[in-house]
Amino acid sequence: MDPLPLRILLVRHGETDWNRDGKFQGRLDVPLNEVGLAQAEALGLVLRKERFAAFYSSPLKRALETVRIIRLHHPGVPFYIEPDLMEMNLGEFDGMEAVRWAALYPEFLQAWKKEPAALRMPGGETLQEVQDRALGVLFSIAGRHQPGEKVLVCAHNFVILAVLCHVLGISLNRFREIGQSNGSINRLSYEAGELRAEKLNDGSHLPPFLKN
Repeated sequence: MDPLPLRILLVRHGETDWNRDGKFQGRLDVPLNEVGLAQAEALGLVLRKERFAAFYSSPLKRALETVRIIRLHHPGVPFYIEPDLMEMNLGEFDGMEAVRWAALYPEFLQAWKKEPAALRMPGGETLQEVQDRALGVLFSIAGRHQPGEKVLVCAHNFVILAVLCHVLGISLNRFREIGQSNGSINRLSYEAGELRAEKLNDGSHLPPFLKN
């Protein structure tokens, strides 16, 4: 019998006030709000019977708080912080309201809509750079574990979307075709050096009032 693949649960952190208000967070360290805390609690409950070999998180508060709540059901399981899971560096756009950004930078917005993959945020990253570092850390994590194990990785919107574009074999320019809600679960498998999608953007554990 062939061994089971390594399974990776790629989880987006819970909601923050800035998610709710349409502000770009990027590398800014915004904590979870009440909805985000409740989303993390719902994640903890739905995952409480699953057995994890390790937990991994971005160093930003919104991801750390999400994992902390999930881990309440898994005492003793190792936990690691991975800087390369941090959200996309938005540079000068960090902290800006999306509506105001669109009004102030119409030409950049059009370029972002047309071909975002190689477009650099002023003082920040490109989506391609985000994908490269995110895949680098995921493959590194995969190399630390055995087939049949399961790990949970908590990260951010653009990081997850960039990874999923690779997993689905689509261009980063099509990232908008992939939904990714706060508190959602993406179930991936890793085998023979390849990541595969099993279930994406799963929010079935969230009651309607916690979905966004």
